[in-house]
Amino acid sequence: MMDLPRQASTARASTGGGTFTPRRVAAALCLIMAGLGLGELSDWRAHHALLINASQSLPDWAFLVERGRFPSRGDFVVFAPGVDPLVQQHFGAQPPAFVKIAYGVPGDRVDRVGRDVRVNGRAIARLKPRTRQGELLVPGPVGLVPKGCVFAASPHKDGFDSRYAAIGFVCRDRLIGSAEAIL
Repeated sequence: MMDLPRQASTARASTGGGTFTPRRVAAALCLIMAGLGLGELSDWRAHHALLINASQSLPDWAFLVERGRFPSRGDFVVFAPGVDPLVQQHFGAQPPAFVKIAYGVPGDRVDRVGRDVRVNGRAIARLKPRTRQGELLVPGPVGLVPKGCVFAASPHKDGFDSRYAAIGFVCRDRLIGSAEAIL
C-alpha cells in the first residue's frame, strides 16, 4: 500500500491558480459590501438633496429634502416657485427652490379676515400690500386646497409664499418634496 501525502487542513481552495485565504475572502466581501453600499448611496442620492435657504423667512437655513414625498400639514415643503413675472423679477428666470411650511393640505380651507390669512380658521400669516421694493402684492387663493396641492407659507412678515397670487397653491407640478431642518 502506498501512503498518500496528507492534505493540509487549512481553509484554502484552489481555483484557476488563485487561492482563497481568509484574508482574500474578507477583502472580497468588503468589496462586495462597498459596491452594495455605493449602490444604496446612489439610490439615496437620487431621492434626497441638501437645500440651503438663503432667505430669512424661516429660522433654519439647511434642509435635507426627500424628493417626491408629498408633505403632511406642518412639514417643510420644497417647491419651484413658478414663472410669475414678480418671481422672475426678484429671483431670475430660473429661480431657486423655495422652502416653506405646508400649512394647508388637500381639503383644508384657506380664507382671509382683513390682512390675516387663515387655514381652517387659524391665522398663519399676514398680507402686505406691497413688496419691500414697492411692487403691488396681489392676495393669493382662498377656498379649499385642491387635491395634489398645498398652501405653503412662513410666519415671517416678508415671506413670499402662497398667501400671494404670484405663488398661489403649490401643486404636484411644482412640488419637489418634503424636508427636515438640519441646521
